[in-house]
Amino acid sequence: MGKDNFIKAMLSEKVSMTPNGFVADQLSPEEFAGSYELFFDKILEISSSDITGVEGYGEFNEDCRTEYQTCREFLVDTFAENKEGYWFNWTELFHTTVLEREFFDRYYKEMENRIRYCEDNRYLVNNNTFFVNMITDGKTIVGFPDWSRSGIGDFLLDFVIMDLNKPYLKIPELLAAYCKKRGLIIPDYKERFLCMAYYKGLDTLRWHASIDDTESCTSIMKSVSELKDRLYAL
Repeated sequence: MGKDNFIKAMLSEKVSMTPNGFVADQLSPEEFAGSYELFFDKILEISSSDITGVEGYGEFNEDCRTEYQTCREFLVDTFAENKEGYWFNWTELFHTTVLEREFFDRYYKEMENRIRYCEDNRYLVNNNTFFVNMITDGKTIVGFPDWSRSGIGDFLLDFVIMDLNKPYLKIPELLAAYCKKRGLIIPDYKERFLCMAYYKGLDTLRWHASIDDTESCTSIMKSVSELKDRLYAL
């Protein structure tokens, strides 16, 4: 079974893989403020997918299986230096790019200290919820055509990616208000959000460093460094 068919078999019928509309990146902040609940509804629908029979954590491989037994293994191995492929000996970036070891080590430790909050939180995640990868009509439709990075993890990862993409939209703040309005409780919300944010932030940071995208690196570092204060202020 191909990955798209595998995903489709798990997804709620309320989540579209072939939506009609325009790229969500075209929404102005004001337009998003008027439609964010629709985005949140659909991302939570993804997390409600039935993953019975799917084991482990991490992105799905070509056989539609995950590679890790625990969340800790997944997050820690993401930054292993001896992984084959693009990231082999990636720590050389500390010497050849704007990637700062002190910054990386600080927030890696912050991530590692919070993994226990995410352990056993297993959900289907799209893991690619950047606004350029979501389609909407701004009113009733939000869909997700790209499932290439999908896998199993804490569902907050999909909200983290939105915030990393556009921190000025205040995703974690809006999500807290959204949950309060609906009587939804996310245990250990702040610590789980931070854990996923530090994981995805560092992974994205090293990618942009590897392609010498200094502007994006500066933006990501600012977002990562400010997030704890934003969340703890809730």
